[in-house]
Amino acid sequence: MTVHINANPWDNGNDELERFALEECVKRQRIDHRVSTLIVSDKRCELAPKLANLGAQVLVVDHPACQQEIEGRILASGFGDQISFLASELNALPEVFPGQPFDMIIVRRGLCGLPYEEARKTVRRLLLQLRIGGKLYVSVLGLHSELGEDYAGSDERIERRFASLASPLADKYGIRHPVCLYTERNLFMLLLDAGASVLRTLTTTHGSIKGVAVRV
Repeated sequence: MTVHINANPWDNGNDELERFALEECVKRQRIDHRVSTLIVSDKRCELAPKLANLGAQVLVVDHPACQQEIEGRILASGFGDQISFLASELNALPEVFPGQPFDMIIVRRGLCGLPYEEARKTVRRLLLQLRIGGKLYVSVLGLHSELGEDYAGSDERIERRFASLASPLADKYGIRHPVCLYTERNLFMLLLDAGASVLRTLTTTHGSIKGVAVRV
């Protein structure tokens, strides 16, 4: 089940993962003059226009309930010829995507709404949609962030860590389904177990976890 967050207390205009992806797009444009990108869960359609402005072709995949909002934002952005939308749940992604293979895939949110093993399979499926040398950018919720306070799964191994947040935090952020919270090492191992070559991981000042990997 995909988790939708009403407010994101960590990521803002200075999000490191977004910066890495935009820089990669610029570098690839200089060489190939064509960059195909898949964004998973860009609910407010904030990143897609930035990439399109750099010349990328972008496919946004998100929950069907977000379709009207995202398509409206695509229209308003003026990049309707470069950005398209595909309605899909993260745990039920299609075997073949329009425009694949991609140069970049960015998973902004949603993986934490899956148990670890299911998340690993999902990352593996996405990895196979990349060109060789293509990059995968992943963001997950951190175990040592505010969300980890009184989290029922705190003491479980990552393979069994799938539990509800404490009620006040579940209400605050609109995350009322069980989630798997990650440490930086957990995300590193997820990417590695999925078959990726991990380039970097980082923990933000607010405790969320980011990772960049490449298909080799």
